Amino acid sequence: MVDKQAIFNGKPCDRSLVANRGMAYGDGLYETLLVNDGKPLWLDEHLARLLSGATRLQLDIDSTALLEDVRAICAPVKGRRVLKILCFRRSGGRGYQPQSRTAERLLSLWPAPGGELWHHGARLMLCQTRMAMNAQFAGIKHCNRLEQVMATEELQGSTCDEGLMLDTSGRVIEGTRSNLFAVSSGKLYTPSLNESGVAGIMREKILHWAKAQGIPTLQVNMGPSMLQRADEIFVCNSVFGLWPVLSIGCLQKSIGPMSGAAQAHFESQFHA
Repeated sequence: MVDKQAIFNGKPCDRSLVANRGMAYGDGLYETLLVNDGKPLWLDEHLARLLSGATRLQLDIDSTALLEDVRAICAPVKGRRVLKILCFRRSGGRGYQPQSRTAERLLSLWPAPGGELWHHGARLMLCQTRMAMNAQFAGIKHCNRLEQVMATEELQGSTCDEGLMLDTSGRVIEGTRSNLFAVSSGKLYTPSLNESGVAGIMREKILHWAKAQGIPTLQVNMGPSMLQRADEIFVCNSVFGLWPVLSIGCLQKSIGPMSGAAQAHFESQFHA
């Protein structure tokens, strides 16, 4: 008979840990969002992205049960926290072959970041780790994040706050945990995410805001030279909000008026 026991760090453990497809294969999706006094910020948008990604991964998420979980974990929250929603395929099947389309849910709360870089700006570095190009998974927040892990490792020991990542063809895509915008001659540019990267909720909110202000917005194949020519640069996500960029390596930038206008518009969501 085959021994079905498992050992974790030298001690016997439940085989459910081994069978978890999210841990074993990254077979799942996640969302991280800010919670202010029990109210998740842009919950509808986050759930819509989660469910859209689940369709692409052929995962069935019980959205009603998930919403109940969100309400239950967020209701007692006082102040600001970060909610992480993790949905992964139910255990089963041998090797890569999935046995089920049913997604299991794991929700957790974490401390929210401070607002220092919102006010003072962030310093970026160009990471050596490149992002793979795969249109099938581009845009969604799947659990395969080794590229971001290794890129973030490059930040260790530096004075930088965020790392900027290129794809394997040398195009600028995003930060390790953020989307990127560049302003040039009154136009707002952001990298196209057709082949890699995460289509962030804050990114989408900024695009909508800019269009409402009559600011031309363009999603483009962005080379590093565009950043050199940019009048201002900022990065964003739906947890920390918006950071103006002070530098990328030796490239120096100043906090500009469009960054300030965007911050003024979103201030109440992130610093109520």
